[in-house]
Amino acid sequence: MSLFWEVTLALLEGFGTTCSIFGLTLVLALPLGLLISFGTMSKLAPVKAVFKTIVWIIRGVPLMLQIFVVFYVPGFVFGVPIASRFMAAIIAFVINYACYFSEIYRAGIEAIPFGQTEAGRVLGMTKGEIFFRVTLLQVVKRIIPPMGNEIITLVKDTALARVIMVVEIIKVAEKFTARAMIWPLFYTAVFYLIFVGVLTILFGKAEKKLSYFKV
Repeated sequence: MSLFWEVTLALLEGFGTTCSIFGLTLVLALPLGLLISFGTMSKLAPVKAVFKTIVWIIRGVPLMLQIFVVFYVPGFVFGVPIASRFMAAIIAFVINYACYFSEIYRAGIEAIPFGQTEAGRVLGMTKGEIFFRVTLLQVVKRIIPPMGNEIITLVKDTALARVIMVVEIIKVAEKFTARAMIWPLFYTAVFYLIFVGVLTILFGKAEKKLSYFKV
């Protein structure tokens, strides 16, 4: 029993790092993704092309390779390495998920009938007022399901941080394999399932709260 608690405490420590990666990525990628979506919808062809190309590259290259690029390339090319492995992981995750989020934002915004924008203009509202008072809440309602899927995927993708030796929960579990114990690796599934379960409940409540929007 003492071994079980030893493993549990170690995994909890690693899970703290997992939660940190998840939280920081979410806090930074959500607003960045919205900004990128504005770029991909820009009426200026060069701006639109640049952002579309960036999103295409990021979505087309595996996240693991992006983590390697962020961690190793600055040191090789500019002679200035990233300050820490954890920071490199955060940068890679934020850029990757911001691009995915941007496409969800774009789809949600473009799904709003243009007539609502015209109605707002007739009422004398500015573009900013139309977006934040008329469009945004409806966009949130539409994007909760796909956004929820991406956020749940993020929970599991945090395990990729271990490729540059960030000690998250899977990396902690792998250390126990040196003692001929494979079960801690499977034990990590309990932590992920609980985390994903909580998120699923929260997204369900959010959908119900915004159910007064008919889409």
